[in-house]
Amino acid sequence: MAVPGKAAAFRLPPLPTVGEIIKLFKLKAQKQLSQNFLLDLRLTDKIVKQAGELRSAHVCEVGPGPGGITRSILSAGVEQLLLIEKDARFIPGLQILSEAAPGKVHIVHGDILTYKMEKAFPKHLKKNWEDEPPDIHIIGNLPFSVSTPLIIKWLENVSKKDGPFIYGRTQMTLTFQKEVAERLTANAGGKQRSRLSIMAQHLCTVENRFVIPGQAFVPKPEVDVAVVHFTPLVQPKIQQPFKLVEKVVQSVFQFRRKYCFRGIATLFPESGRLERTEQLMMTANVDPTLRPYQLSMSQFRNLCNTYRKMCDEDPSLFVYNYREELRQRKKMRNLRKSTSQPKQPEEENQL
Repeated sequence: MAVPGKAAAFRLPPLPTVGEIIKLFKLKAQKQLSQNFLLDLRLTDKIVKQAGELRSAHVCEVGPGPGGITRSILSAGVEQLLLIEKDARFIPGLQILSEAAPGKVHIVHGDILTYKMEKAFPKHLKKNWEDEPPDIHIIGNLPFSVSTPLIIKWLENVSKKDGPFIYGRTQMTLTFQKEVAERLTANAGGKQRSRLSIMAQHLCTVENRFVIPGQAFVPKPEVDVAVVHFTPLVQPKIQQPFKLVEKVVQSVFQFRRKYCFRGIATLFPESGRLERTEQLMMTANVDPTLRPYQLSMSQFRNLCNTYRKMCDEDPSLFVYNYREELRQRKKMRNLRKSTSQPKQPEEENQL
């Protein structure tokens, strides 16, 4: 008998195990797609637990595969579960889960990188950005090949408050290679401090929750896997457009082992590069002899704010591309080299 005032716990009926589903549909992890299956339901339960209270929540699971995490999400008593799976081989197995939880599961055969999430959830779930996060969660055991481009895409969505974040500060619980997770959460001065650290931490609270050993997966990857939880911040630590922050941060980390002065210089055309770099660093109050990974978030904020002012004064700065300038210079050198070589005398045609 259900406890008064509380929703009755949802229980899945007896089902084939994840391993049996894999055998039934002859599923095999594809190395080129960096697929790894997690069969231990104790671990999938632990991953889902990191998302927080899911009873009556709306959840999007990315890349459910054979459905291990899917079972744990359904067992948590969610209201609705949206499954986005690119690999058609997994759809029949997921349909078995859908039939076991009538009305709860919606399966989309598509690519999460292109799927439009603006209409994925009911409108009544929307919350103001300043409020507590909505009752919406994104959960996924991401293939290694897609994890970094996908989190960068979602971080840009956070910055613009669109995509899955049109509903408010939607939380994410995702798996990454252990090394990538360490980059996402690294502090200033840490060996793993990188572009990902700044882009994630200036927009979200990022927590490395726990590590799953590689041998827990089938097939076993060469690396361990970490579960990372993201909660978007009410106010970003750098209040500038995503693309501007990304350009500054990428430039700084372009020469990771050199002084930060070297990378920052690539923000400017060769003509006037030294003077403008010195102007930026002096105004931002950043020591030019610091290494990129030693810079604090406030120093990155100062760099972005100062660079924005310089771009406002000279709009051509923002569209300047250092690597494109290098390509053009190389192209011109090759052209001059080919035109300066003496021409060989033409051979006379003889019958």
